[in-house]
This record gives sequence, structure tokens and C-alpha cells, in this order.
Amino acid sequence: MRIRKKANQNFLKAGLLVAFLASSGLTYAQQGINYQLPPQSIVDLIDAPQIPVEVFSPDGKYMLVLDVPGFETIVQASQPVVGVAGLRINPVNNTTVSATLGTYKGVKVRDLSKGTEYTLSGLPQDVQISDVKWSSKPGLFAFLNKSLQDTELWIGDLNNKSVRKVLSKVNDTYGGTFQWNTDGTAILAKQVISSRGNVPVENPVPTGPIVQENLGGITPSRTYQYLLENAYDESLMEYYLSAELVQVDIQGSSKPLGIQGIFKSVSFSPDGKYILTEKVVKPYSYLVPIYLFPSEVSVYASAGTKVKDIYTIPLGDKLPISFDAVIEGPRDFEWRKDKDATLVYVEAIDKGNPNTSSEIRDEVFEFEAPFDLSTAKKIYSGTYRVRNIQWGEDAAIISENWRKDRSSKLTLLNPKNNQVVKVLSTRKSEDTYTDPGYFIRNPKGMLLTDGKGSLFTQGLGASPEGDRPFVMKWNVVNGKQDTLYKSKRGFYEEPVFFNNSGVVYVSRESAKEAPNVYSINLKNKKEEKITNFVDPYPSIANVQKTLLSYPRKDGLNLSGVLYVPADFKKGDAPLPVLVWAYPREFKTKEAAGQVKGSPNRFPRLAFRSPVFWVTQGYAVIDQADMPIVGEGTSEPNDTFVEQIKDNASALIDYVVDMGVADRNRIGVGGHSYGAFMTANLLAHTDLFAAGIARSGAYNRTLTPFGFQGEARTYWQAKDTYDAMSPFTYAPQIKRPLLLTHGMDDENSGTFPIQSERLYAAIKGHGGIVRLVMLPKEFHGYRSREGVLHTFWEQHQWLEKYVKNRKQD
Repeated sequence: MRIRKKANQNFLKAGLLVAFLASSGLTYAQQGINYQLPPQSIVDLIDAPQIPVEVFSPDGKYMLVLDVPGFETIVQASQPVVGVAGLRINPVNNTTVSATLGTYKGVKVRDLSKGTEYTLSGLPQDVQISDVKWSSKPGLFAFLNKSLQDTELWIGDLNNKSVRKVLSKVNDTYGGTFQWNTDGTAILAKQVISSRGNVPVENPVPTGPIVQENLGGITPSRTYQYLLENAYDESLMEYYLSAELVQVDIQGSSKPLGIQGIFKSVSFSPDGKYILTEKVVKPYSYLVPIYLFPSEVSVYASAGTKVKDIYTIPLGDKLPISFDAVIEGPRDFEWRKDKDATLVYVEAIDKGNPNTSSEIRDEVFEFEAPFDLSTAKKIYSGTYRVRNIQWGEDAAIISENWRKDRSSKLTLLNPKNNQVVKVLSTRKSEDTYTDPGYFIRNPKGMLLTDGKGSLFTQGLGASPEGDRPFVMKWNVVNGKQDTLYKSKRGFYEEPVFFNNSGVVYVSRESAKEAPNVYSINLKNKKEEKITNFVDPYPSIANVQKTLLSYPRKDGLNLSGVLYVPADFKKGDAPLPVLVWAYPREFKTKEAAGQVKGSPNRFPRLAFRSPVFWVTQGYAVIDQADMPIVGEGTSEPNDTFVEQIKDNASALIDYVVDMGVADRNRIGVGGHSYGAFMTANLLAHTDLFAAGIARSGAYNRTLTPFGFQGEARTYWQAKDTYDAMSPFTYAPQIKRPLLLTHGMDDENSGTFPIQSERLYAAIKGHGGIVRLVMLPKEFHGYRSREGVLHTFWEQHQWLEKYVKNRKQD
């Protein structure tokens, strides 16, 4: 099986290579070392059981408790991967491969009315559960089982406390994989085409060159990985991603509907009579990923007969470089949830180009059977980009935003006559203190209402004292807002289920208490503890945790979370410190200075977390604020370096003054954009003893059409790109820098070559640098062996160059 492309065909061929081959003449080269383990206290934390995940039934009668696995083994991570059109798929079990799309290794059921818990019969021994979806029929749910050999569709029946497989060869490579029909009696699923035959074989003899040309049109494109490159890649994409729609009833009988293609989306009409499909069609592109390929929008009868080809959305390879740019013409086709079979879509009046002056950016249209697009009627005109429409029986909410200036707008529409009732909210999206939250929906996907003009929202509840999540009742007609529940002080309580039955279920945690689910009666405030999950990290139970708040020199308030060992007390010798951060852009100082996070969150230790090192005698500062502000006509990145320097200086001065930090023994690290920040801090300051940069991008000329929040191109902001590139200042990186990178990094912009080139540049100027390339790892590291070895590398680096640093 061919393992696709650059990330899988790096110069590192086997084993774990650190730095380059010895034959390349590097001063600090190692080759072919085995995976290593960090201190046992860190290994124990990595291997600790994970806190389960809860999924409530739509009627609130049941709660599934899903068992979260730990890191997969390197054997599992070494399963074959094929990269096509910006995707990574497993060609054996026909599923998407990702470091973040998790599966669950078991399930228990909690009967909330009886207070009992039980297991389900029929589960395979090594079940890998994903995509849990409830039927509208009580007690039924479906899920995928992703084994190493196949992806299967299973149905769980709580009425007889069992599960059973109903379909094999499910195609889970792209788009939604399955859904229940309206009455909950059958499932529409995507299956591998039964007649697809053998995998296409590449002709080893070329038939001619690969040619691309541009005849004057402006076609900018950000850097993407795993793009199509030739006709063989196209054949692979069609082979693996093409599927046929199959209807499966709850008894397990299946019936192909005769509808085939590469499906971006599939959905039933609310009355269940029609199926809306969006299929990828030619011409394909070698410049952009599959989600920007042309797509054909069609309607079929639920039995499989085509009703109408509605519209072909064009190829999106010529979009302007802007977060507000969209495809020209109709887009975002979907069913209205409040009508039997009415379609709505959005169209950009400015032709999708945010640089075009226009008072109206988007318009919304609707049309119904026989689904003739020419009969569509306009129902709304938007000042900004229409991002979402939520339908209800008596109200519809249209969400708009404009990324360039962070404008956000909510508008109330009367769904009976499509008339605007009022604008509910206009705010800046980065202003978290004024965020009203998101609207809660009922089991039909419609807005949850009390029948008297009120809707319900739940949100993060950001505030100067930290996040305090809430559930709110909002009369959208008269504007009255009533907070039904708000997280108690001293805890972080996140609502996990609410259906206006008088009870809210919350996941309650504190800095020292693991999350557990509680039911709370909103009338009498009576509480009942539903779960009894124990602390998976007893070794750090007494670690001291503090939410820091400190000023930058320009008065901007910054924050971070400080962890110190349990036995540390005021007056003790200052500690070595590990600072971990990730920069974020803002358009106003007010938004940048808002308190982020909560001091009452229980620590969740993942590969991105630095908290592990508190067990090794370090003070750890996680989520250290690194805001980059560009007010008015200026852009945040115009002063990126200056602002991260000011952020870091403010933090160091503050924790040194606290008596916690030894100014000469502070290390800094980050992942992805945090790695980019780390390299810049070492290039432009002498604030830190050493740095750890994981899977970053360091040369912005390699991302010339934008990166992160930067929408300008290299040629529009050359000075900014150059000033932000630590590669440009490699001779100035004199403090030790550890670089790690997943060899199969799929993330846009963070090609492994970014770390390779920065390593070579620093090495070439005599700096202290180490490069660790991790086989089979993506942008997010996924194997236990890879994560533990990364932590071993970090520990050795911190011990040598931070804790036991020899003074300059």
C-alpha cells in the first residue's frame, strides 16, 4: 500500500532519528535511538485512566457513559494512511485518520429515572465507539465501531439492554457518515460501493509531464498538505471516497438506494420524503483541498429516485485571501427545520469578495418542491456574512459576523412571514464578557422554546473573576433575560443537558475535584450526584493552583494559571519555571485584557499540557496570556515581536516578584503557533534560559498567502512576514532550543521542513539546538511511545538547560 506524500516520505526512513544523519557533519547528531521514557511520575500521569464522557438521550431519560481510551500504541498509529485532496484516510477500514477524532473503548448506561446503571450485551471485546446518534424513538441509538479491519454501523436498544451490528463496510472517509430518518425507524448510511473492485495501480512509467498554468486570473492559495498532484491521485480519491447510500432498518435489513458519489453532505427533509445531497464533482483542483472542489446539489425522493439537480457550486480556488471571502453564487443549501420540505441557501451580494464595497453582504433565499432554483424568494438581507440560521416554531435566529473587525450580529426573524422582528445583539465577537451564549435546540434540531416567546441559551459566562457557565431564558420579543442557572463560585459547572423540564444537569469540577455530573432542580435547588468519577491524578492532588492577573507595561491586563509543588511555601528558594503559551490576535485592548479561563478547572493532562513538570520540582505557568493587539487600521502582527516581548517581560517580573520564579531559570515552550512564539522569544530576547518548540512554522515565506490570523499576503506585508520569521534571525538564537515535529504533520503551514530548516540555520551559526522527528505522528502527537519520548526529550532539555543551567 502506498503511503502518501511528502510528510510520509521525509528523509527520515525508519526508527526515531534525532537531528540529521551523522554523515551530514552535524555537531550534535544522533541516529536511530529507541523510544525513551520520562520520569516514572510523568509516565504514571500519561497512563492514568481518562475521565469518561457523558451523552444524554434527547428525552433526558438516559445517560451514556463512554470510556475514554488512553494514547494509542505505535502499532495502531502505524496503520496505513493514504493522503488525498487534503484528507488522510485509513484504506483498510475506510475511515478518516486524525489525532483528535477520538473513539471510546466501552459504554455504560445510566437510567436517570431509576438511578441504576448497567452494561449492554453484544459489544465486541475491542469495541471502538464513535459518532453516537440517538433515534427519535425512545431508547434507541446508533454508533460506529472502528476496528482495525472495518468500520461498522451498530444499533443500541436500551429496551432490551443490547447492541448489534447492522452494517459492515461503512464509508467514513469524508462528510457525515450516517443519520436517522425522521421517525427514527431507519438509518441512512454511506457504504463502500460494492462493485468498486481493486485499488487503482499507478503506472510506474510516466506518460508525460504534470502541467499547471494560470492565464492571468488571481488564484492565491494558503499552504495545504496532501493535495492532489496527478491523475493517479484523482483515481485514488474517487476509489476511496466514493460511497453509495444505503437504508438500514432497526432490524438490520439494508437496501441500497442507487445513489452514489463523493458526498460532502446528506440530509433528510423534515417530513422525511426527500434527501438533499451535495456531491463533489469535476473539475478537481491541485491547489486546494476537497472542501473547495465543485459540488452538485440535488434532491432525491427518500426511496432513491432523483427529483432535481438544483445547482453546481463552482470550484473555490480563486477566493481572495480573507477570512470573510466566500464562494460566488448560491451556497450553504439546507432544509428549513420548521417546514416539511423547504430549502434555504445563502448568496453573497458582493460576489464573495470582502474587498468590494457593499452595504449588504449576504442574502438568504428559500424555495420548495419541485425545487426550481429560479423560483427562490429572498427572505433576509445581511449586513455581514450569514454564518448560521436556527429555525423554531415561533422564532428564527440569523447569526452574522465580519471577521475583519470582529463584528457579530444576531437577528430575530418571524418564521411565519419571514419578517425581521428585531436585532437581538450587535457586539464584537472577541468580547467574551458580553457573549449571550448559543441557543439550545430540541431533539428535532429546532430552537428550544417555552411556548411563550422565550428561548434558551447556554454559554461560557466569561467574567473578571473567570468563567462561570450559565443557562439563560431569553424572551427574544421583549428582551427580558433570566439566568436560570450559573456556576457557583469556587467551582466550574458546565451545563451538559437542559430541555426545559425543570432540571439542569451540570458537570461540576474544581481545581482539586474531578468532574462529576449532578442534576439540579431549578425550583428548589435540590442536587443529586449522578456519577462518582475519582481523581485520576492523585499524585498531583495537592499541587497549588493560582489564576494570575498582572499588567503589561501599557496597562493591558494579562492572566495565566500557575502550578507550584504542594510543599512549596512563601520564603522558599525560587523555583525553576516552565512557561507554556499560545499567542492570540485581538482588535481591541479591552477584549485582549479580559480574564480568560477559570481557576476552578480540574487539570486535564494531555500531550499539550506542561503541568506534568510540576512533579519534577518546577513551577509551571500554563495558558500564559500572549495577546497581540492591532487597533483601528493597524493589524496585530505589525508589532508581533514587540508585544510577545512585553507579554513575557510582564509575566517574568510578576512571578519573580512573587518569590516563585528564579529569573535565571525560566524556560518557555509551546506547540504549533506557540512554538513559533517560542522561537521568536529566543531570537529577540534573553529572557529565557531555553526553549521547547513543537511542530511550529518558522519561515513565513513558506506560508506566503497568509497564516494563523494573518489575511495579508507576503507581498502585501513583506516587512511583517520577515520580522515575524525566527528563521530570519537564526544567528540570534543563542539560548538552547529543542525542536520536535511529527513526520506526518498534516496541518496547513507547519510542514516538517519548517523545523528541519530552522535546525539547519541555528546549527549553521553555532547555536545549541536539537531536532527530534517523530515517525507516524501528526500535528497532534497520538502514540503513547511518541508522546512519552517527546516528554523524555523535554525533561532532559529542561533539566540540563533550565533547572541545572550554567550561568552565562
